[in-house]
This record gives sequence, C-alpha cells and structure tokens, in this order.
Amino acid sequence: MSDLDGAIAQLRACRLIPETQVREICYKARELLIEEGNVVSVDAPVTICGDIHGQFHDLMELFRVGGDIPDTNYLFMGDFVDRGFYSLESFLLLLCLKVRYPDRITLIRGNHESRQITTVYGFYDECIRKYGSANVWRYCCEVFDYLALGALVLGASSELEPTLTGMNDPSQSTVPIGEGELETEVLNSRGEVTMSTYRRRERESSETSTDSRNISPPRDISATRGQTPTRTGPPGTGASGNGPSSQASRTGAVLCVHGGLSPLIDSVDKIRLIDRKQEVPHEGAMCDLLWSDPDEIEGWGLSPRGAGFLFGGDIVKQFNYKNDLSLIARAHQLVMEGYKEMFEGGIVTVWSAPNYCYRCGNVAAILELGEDASNGGTVSRSNGDYGRSNGVLGPGGLDPTVISPGRRYRVFEAAAQDTRGMPAKKPVADYFLVSYPLPFLFICWV
Repeated sequence: MSDLDGAIAQLRACRLIPETQVREICYKARELLIEEGNVVSVDAPVTICGDIHGQFHDLMELFRVGGDIPDTNYLFMGDFVDRGFYSLESFLLLLCLKVRYPDRITLIRGNHESRQITTVYGFYDECIRKYGSANVWRYCCEVFDYLALGALVLGASSELEPTLTGMNDPSQSTVPIGEGELETEVLNSRGEVTMSTYRRRERESSETSTDSRNISPPRDISATRGQTPTRTGPPGTGASGNGPSSQASRTGAVLCVHGGLSPLIDSVDKIRLIDRKQEVPHEGAMCDLLWSDPDEIEGWGLSPRGAGFLFGGDIVKQFNYKNDLSLIARAHQLVMEGYKEMFEGGIVTVWSAPNYCYRCGNVAAILELGEDASNGGTVSRSNGDYGRSNGVLGPGGLDPTVISPGRRYRVFEAAAQDTRGMPAKKPVADYFLVSYPLPFLFICWV
C-alpha cells in the first residue's frame, strides 16, 4: 500500500492521516485479520498489554518502557478506543503497525470495539469532530468485527532470568539461595526491580510434582542479588518418569481474552466455533468473553455491568485444568497497581492506561512472558479430557504437571504533561455510570 511507513511516522507524531489512507489501511487490516482464527496462536516471548482507551501519549510511554515494534512482540487485549482524547491516533497507529509487521503485533477485541459502545463513550464523536463525517468511524467498526476474540501464548518459560539492576537486599528472601526459581518480577519504568517472588525448586527425590502456586512464598519478598536460577531436567518438556528427568519445565499455555470466561464455554475449542464477524451481541458466549469479570465468589454470579458474568476461583481452576492452561491473562478492569493476580495466580488482570480518564491516579503495567529456551515449553493441549495427562489434581485443583509461566511486570506512570498536546475540543461527557439506551442496561466502569 502507499507510503505505510510515512503514515506510521505521522501517527507517531500524533497527527492524523488522510481519510482515503484510513480507508486503505482498514481494508488491508481486514484482509490480514480475516485469515486469523477466533483464537490466535502466539509464540513467546511476548509482551501482553491491557486497555489503552485512546490515551495516545501513554501508549508511546508503553512502547518506551516495553520496547518498540518490531523489536518487541506485542499482544494487545482490546479497548483501544473511547474515553481518551486520541482514540483515532491510537487505534490507527496500532492498525498500521499490524499491517506493517503482522507477525509482531496481535490485536484482540475488547467490549469497546463495538458500534453501540463507541457511540456512547466518545469514539464516534471524535471521528465526527476530526474528520467531519462518520466515514472513518464506519471503516474502523468494520475492522472491529474481524478482530480475534482471544489469543493462546505458547512456549512461555516457567522461570525468569533475574534483572541485575536495582535488586533488593537478598537477606529479605525466604527462599534459600540456590533452591528458588524466579517466578515473578516487578520493574518500574526505570527498569529497577521493586518486587520479586520465587518458587521453591522441586527436590530430585520427589515422586510427584506440586503446583508451584501452592508452594510460592509470600508475594512481597525481595529478589536475591546476583542469583541466577539454573534450569533442571533435560531439554524439552516431555520428560516423564520419576527422578531428575521429571524436573523439566512444563509450562501450560496462556489464554488471553479481554474480559473473562463464559458458562457456555468450557474449552478453548468452543471459542473457535463462534461466528465473531458481527457486532458484539447483547448476550451469549461472545458477549461473555468481552464483558465478564473474576470475583471472590464461588461459581457464577450476575454482573453489575448488565452484560457478562462474574466468575469465581473454582471456575478458573476447572477451566485451566481442562484446557491445560497455566494462566489466563485479561484486561477490562481498572487496577490501581497496574496488574492484579487472583486465585493462586490462575488469572491476572493487566491494565495499561495510566491515570485513567486523566484523573484516576493509577499506574499501568505490561506483562512480559519469556521464551522457554529448552526447545519448547508448552504442554500439549487437547482442550478436553481425551489424551490429557492423568496426573492427580494438586491442592489448588490444577494439573500438578502444569507450571505457571515466569512473569515480569513493567509498571509505568502516565506520560509527562509537557509531552501531551491539548485536544482540539474536550469530549463532552465523563462516562462512568451510564444507563445504556438499548433494550438492556449497561453499567460500565471501563
């Protein structure tokens, strides 16, 4: 297509591109997206991002912290538009990057990638204001219909190589030196480690493995200075039997969706069967994937949003076990700390819009999953009971052979005020609690 690199440069400068070029980019993006399934397979390493919501300058800060494309693989979990002042520039830039580097960026659909929602929460008005008609809004909405509903990250490593800068006092660690694998690490925007957690290494004499989430030390322990975990077991993840050979890393796949789970979906394969090329329906499996939220309940509950469901830790554990998943990553909810792990690390919420709505005061985060260097790190998946491991369930309800991936969170604050331009006109409304003008009620916080 004509001058794609020029369009990317112009959008990076927060300047709009001509309407004819928008139409061309949207058409090319649809051609790429239609070839992707409902659940896109993504190989680690990858950086997973949550809601952006039109905060363009904070998106630039995200790229500064996480690395630029194509040097870094990115997976964005939806909600690119609405609320912020620069939804057009943000979404069009991501589309251009998708067209330019299709294998380096993955975009999945959020609940705001919808005609109905964008007419209420700002994107439609922004298109009218900046282009003088609804044409660009229509082009973008056609792209929304082709976005995948989820992604499956394969080959993530079960442990991290520690960051050597800004490490904390090793005396604070509760894991004996040489016996811990670095499981999670939190870095600030300067690359300094602010928190680390370790899981204990399994003993070579152990007859059966134990789910790492049940033996992890408290979440606020510090990293060990200079301690570099070494991998155990032979290369590959298919080692079987007892003794040292069973120590090989076995990291399950990571499912990424915008919202959460659905009572109508008990396997990843059922997500693949949905007809996604449509406006987000008011109810059903597709709606639930984009609208549901985890909560401290048992089973399923009614969502205060008016769409989707609340689901508890038992639902997450059952779904992860049946599908050989080690983690569900999702966005959709404002988290003041940028990320939040729940249910013994079975699900994590990642939020990537700092100082949300330019007034909430929260920080943002991105999640980095490293590549398993031992010739692949993913348990073979069946998305059902046939052919699955017959391992005994661990105390947490998960297959004890599935180990959670090593997770590095990069936390960052909103871009400096002097880097932001003022929008041509401030959006009219502050949207927090809204009675949705449809045959159903949406109470939407994010």
